[in-house]
Amino acid sequence: MKQRKIPMRKDIISGEMFPKKELVRIVKDENGQVVIDPTGKKNGRGAYVAMEPELVKKAWEKKSLNKILDATIDDQFYEELYNYVDHKKARKELLGK
Repeated sequence: MKQRKIPMRKDIISGEMFPKKELVRIVKDENGQVVIDPTGKKNGRGAYVAMEPELVKKAWEKKSLNKILDATIDDQFYEELYNYVDHKKARKELLGK
């Protein structure tokens, strides 16, 4: 049986390549609004962050997403992103998937 190719994406914080399913996509849409894209299919400029809360904290401290997406992102969004990643990581460890 032919093996399927696993799509890889680069984490903007660590610079490492990960399978796309192990990352969360952040999107800046045409209105300039920055949102979390759990489906990975929204239109707009996207950036990927690994499902590691420590890396999100690092991005928060350095305001990495502000630079990459060329947008002003407030602390509330970074907090929401941190909570989302922390929840997803805990769920993955709990379910073992």
